[in-house]
Amino acid sequence: MLDDIESSQLPSIQRAAELMADSIGADRWVHTFGCGHATIPVEEMYPRIGGFVGFHPMVELPLTFFTHITGEMGIHQFLFLEQAEGYGDAIMKSYTFDKRDTMWIFSHTGINTVNIDVALRAKDLGMRVVATGSAAEAGKSRHASGKTLFEIADVVIDTRVPAVDSSVPLKNHFDKVGPVSTMAFVTVVWMTITAVAQILTERGVKLFIHPSHNIPGDTTARERLDAALAEYKRRIAGV
Repeated sequence: MLDDIESSQLPSIQRAAELMADSIGADRWVHTFGCGHATIPVEEMYPRIGGFVGFHPMVELPLTFFTHITGEMGIHQFLFLEQAEGYGDAIMKSYTFDKRDTMWIFSHTGINTVNIDVALRAKDLGMRVVATGSAAEAGKSRHASGKTLFEIADVVIDTRVPAVDSSVPLKNHFDKVGPVSTMAFVTVVWMTITAVAQILTERGVKLFIHPSHNIPGDTTARERLDAALAEYKRRIAGV
């Protein structure tokens, strides 16, 4: 799967990186969104050692809080909410966006309504939309528009993951184990973000990078971290 991403997706990754660099270089944001386990790449990229200011995580708790399997915010509620049309529109109302922004959405299937709501609203606001997921395996949209996330996006990075996601068959069992979509998501995240960093530094843009503050002898790590968080606070004030 990882070899497949490298051999087939580098042009899309480069194009997405250029859009994101344009947004960050304009003192704006790459907003990042996903549901369920597709929030893992959102949480992985920022805040993170080696990550940098410019990526704004949009994580809606009822769509990601998986330690409550049953009871409040359980799996049944999550499955309902990710298919509740209009929920994504309500999420988008809580933020202030700009047409110079980029919206980066993660979805393995690309068919559920919350992600499509978010993508359509982002397009209405003039933003560029990047979608990452198993685009070649996408099924029929569950949204009233009839469109999948991948049909809406300006740039699609295909994770090359089978629709079933799980990869290892077991004797006497119908379902496989060992899902690989999260590995693919995180791989794409850092292939893309490192490309963004290279573009921005070539343009002379200063990056506010989160350092490791656990390295013996590094006496300025805390100062660099404080500077990055101060820059994030400055930028996020308008969102």
